[in-house]
Amino acid sequence: MSNWTKVATLDDIPKLGARVVKHASGAIAVFRTDDDAVFAMNDRCPHKGGPLSQGIVSGDKVTCPLHGINVCFKDGHAVAPDEGCVPTYPVKVEAGVVYLDIQGAACIPGSGRPGTRPRGSPHFSISTSP
Repeated sequence: MSNWTKVATLDDIPKLGARVVKHASGAIAVFRTDDDAVFAMNDRCPHKGGPLSQGIVSGDKVTCPLHGINVCFKDGHAVAPDEGCVPTYPVKVEAGVVYLDIQGAACIPGSGRPGTRPRGSPHFSISTSP
């Protein structure tokens, strides 16, 4: 069952950038690509926990600002030869509004980090600082 929550407008998220959504279970980075696709994942690199929201968005991945690990938006996997996985969240955009389903978090087991399904309050707040 999906539990969609409004977290931002598309215009709140810069192209090739991110905003951080604060949640009881931690920070979630919400990214916007050059073609206006929107993705969400935990704001922690699987390598050393760096803030992915401060990384460089390129195509369908983000590069961690600390050590250059690339993480794919679609499944949260680190791009080979790196290893690890970041939980991703279902996102949808309707009429310019971005919705997030925190209960739908996924990370494929066996990829270096186990999947998680965060629990917690359905309340969100979005950070407006880049």
